[in-house]
Amino acid sequence: MIKTQELEINLGPQHPSTHGVFRMITKLDGETVTSVESKVGYLHRGMEKLAESRTYTQYIPYTDRLDYLASINNNLGYVQTVEKLMGVEVPERAEYLRIIFGELQRLASHMVAIGTGSLDLGGFTPFLYTFRDREKILDLFEMTIGGRMTMNMPRIGGIIEPPEEFWPALNKFLGEMPGSIEEYHGIITGNEIFQARTVGVGIISPELAEQIAVTGPNLRGSGIKWDLRKNAPYGIYDRFDFEVPVGVNGDCFDRYIVRVREMEESIKIIHQAVRDIPEGPTFAKVPKLIKPSVGEVYHRVENPRGELSFYIVSDGSTKPYRLRIRGGTFVNIQVLPYVAPGWKLADVIAILASLDIILPECDR
Repeated sequence: MIKTQELEINLGPQHPSTHGVFRMITKLDGETVTSVESKVGYLHRGMEKLAESRTYTQYIPYTDRLDYLASINNNLGYVQTVEKLMGVEVPERAEYLRIIFGELQRLASHMVAIGTGSLDLGGFTPFLYTFRDREKILDLFEMTIGGRMTMNMPRIGGIIEPPEEFWPALNKFLGEMPGSIEEYHGIITGNEIFQARTVGVGIISPELAEQIAVTGPNLRGSGIKWDLRKNAPYGIYDRFDFEVPVGVNGDCFDRYIVRVREMEESIKIIHQAVRDIPEGPTFAKVPKLIKPSVGEVYHRVENPRGELSFYIVSDGSTKPYRLRIRGGTFVNIQVLPYVAPGWKLADVIAILASLDIILPECDR
């Protein structure tokens, strides 16, 4: 037999080769991956420590940068944590607006996930389709807050009221989305090349997902029906009728199809919120100088990439004494060393893409 030597190569940390500054030290036997070592920390900015020198309100824009594809969801998780600490009751209209914008952000995030995931496998056209529709959501954000990517829209005690032109634009977008999702199914779901690259590839068993504490679509893709919006509702999510999609095999294809089905459910939630939203104020009466009582609080929300949690310790001042963040990507990425070995190098690219990682949330 011909003796061969294992080859060690680096995937990343150049962006966009690994969806951000993420480094995989990969060992190969020919083209078969024998081991993967995940290396993070190239983007560390001390986001948690920065909170100690910012007031509670000043820290809101920093949460935008944790997961820049889900800024509003990050904002919402943080402000709800502070509201929980203060015992603030948010007005009804603000709660509905938070649902609308939060689900729009989830839609936009999943569009990037499936678009760039297809691009990683050589499918350029699906990338253009999903970004075409994402632009419509960003237009809705821009007409409300001025930003298209990082938006500190939710505030402690409420949320920004959108302008009048927002509502017809939103209804137009909602009417177009079912047709767009049908296009995704036609060009991605039913594509035999995409299926060959994803079906049966990178299986995350339910047992492995639970042991590592994987959350979000990656967990649900493994057949575990766990979504904080259903299992531990926050805000007013318990008022809405929607399903929690799950996969069967836990492979790359299941993780993709769960995201597409979640988009359909997000549209359903937004329709209900638009139908039921009441008139009224969008801000609670909160002090101009926010100084929560001495204590601690923990709060979690369902982000597009999984569970996002904030833990805040208050010493009674205008700034958090301590703040800690649990990001979904940091935990989800831990499955790679267990799932990647045994697959070809090209398959590992598909596996990484299917996890939908975002490095600012991972490194913080």
